[in-house]
Amino acid sequence: MGKEPEDTIASRISRVLADRIVRGELAPGARLRQDHIAEEFRTSHVPVREAFRRLEAQGLAISEPRRGVRVASFDLAEVREVAEMRAALEVLALRHAARHLTPAILDAAEEATREGDAAADVFAWEEANRRFHRLVLTPCGMNRLLASIDDLHAASARFLFSAWQSGWEKRTDHDHRAILAALRQGKTEEAAAILQKHVQWIGRGPQPARNGPLRETFAIVG
Repeated sequence: MGKEPEDTIASRISRVLADRIVRGELAPGARLRQDHIAEEFRTSHVPVREAFRRLEAQGLAISEPRRGVRVASFDLAEVREVAEMRAALEVLALRHAARHLTPAILDAAEEATREGDAAADVFAWEEANRRFHRLVLTPCGMNRLLASIDDLHAASARFLFSAWQSGWEKRTDHDHRAILAALRQGKTEEAAAILQKHVQWIGRGPQPARNGPLRETFAIVG
């Protein structure tokens, strides 16, 4: 069996660590120890350093002099920034994707929305939500744009999981249904306007949750 290429190892390490950070398994400020990670993945330090660079590019890790690499923190200002960036890029992608959306793709996106509405926890909801967005945006065929959107979705998911560690409440995503209805009718600009407001809402500040503590509004939309 051939040796796994270092780039592939780095990609695998960065995906695993990103998932742990997004899910909150690695807390903000936690140190990412190069030796421990290299030992866990049974590899040298070279792909681990490359994985760290990828996490930094995603905004999930920071490198500090004399402190090493740590999990990046986040605050409401960053939530708002991510929301604005996502809104701009997803609208751009949707405008290019609209002409390539088939009934089958829209049906799959509708099914993803139904699965999100029925999700038993925040992790299942986020997976279904992200699938909806990917389905309607991927036909744009702009790979760099889609990669940037994926990174922003990971940041959004991190905020979401942080706010909804417990007390998940099922919800009906009316925005997703409105976007699909507009796309089925060929109303691209209407769908884009709904998508823009839908994504921007995550940055609009704190909102009290029913029977629970204060949560940010990014925790209830996607």
